[in-house]
Amino acid sequence: MSDVDLSKETNSTQNRNTDPSQTLKEQMADAGAEVKQRAGDALRASTDVANDKFKEAADAAKDVASGTVDQIEGQARDKQRSGANFMARLAGNIREAARAFESDAPFAARGMTFAAEYVDDAADKIRDGSFRDLVDGATDFAKRQPAAFLGISVLAGFAAVRFLRASGGRSSSSKRREQSSSSQQSNVS
Repeated sequence: MSDVDLSKETNSTQNRNTDPSQTLKEQMADAGAEVKQRAGDALRASTDVANDKFKEAADAAKDVASGTVDQIEGQARDKQRSGANFMARLAGNIREAARAFESDAPFAARGMTFAAEYVDDAADKIRDGSFRDLVDGATDFAKRQPAAFLGISVLAGFAAVRFLRASGGRSSSSKRREQSSSSQQSNVS
């Protein structure tokens, strides 16, 4: 072989070596781009799934919160009605006390009747309005009529004590009756 043949053979070997290496580089670049593309697709899919799950969880939390709020509002309305009924009974007790004072102290009876009307109005406001409206009304009344507010407070306190004693006395007497009937039944056995 001559030098010319040898250089041709070396050049052709180099050409063969550069072609496969170029192809390998291109294949690696293509594979890298494909992996990058697939990773991006997987990341987007994962993000979409995570967003969907987050939205589902948020919606479920909203539903639970809404149900809880509705339940609390319902319980508050029930308590509001119970409070209004208690206030109406208190107004009736104040009126009864006023009737007892009519002959001996008509001035006190008029004040008690006025207090009963105020308590009745408060019961209506509790039943129909908001607690904040009631507090604002009582505060305004106390500022305009401090003596009347104090008198109403005292009378309401007396009426409440009378009411509590009356209801406590009934429960104590009914307990005594139950105890005596149970002891009679044990003596009969």
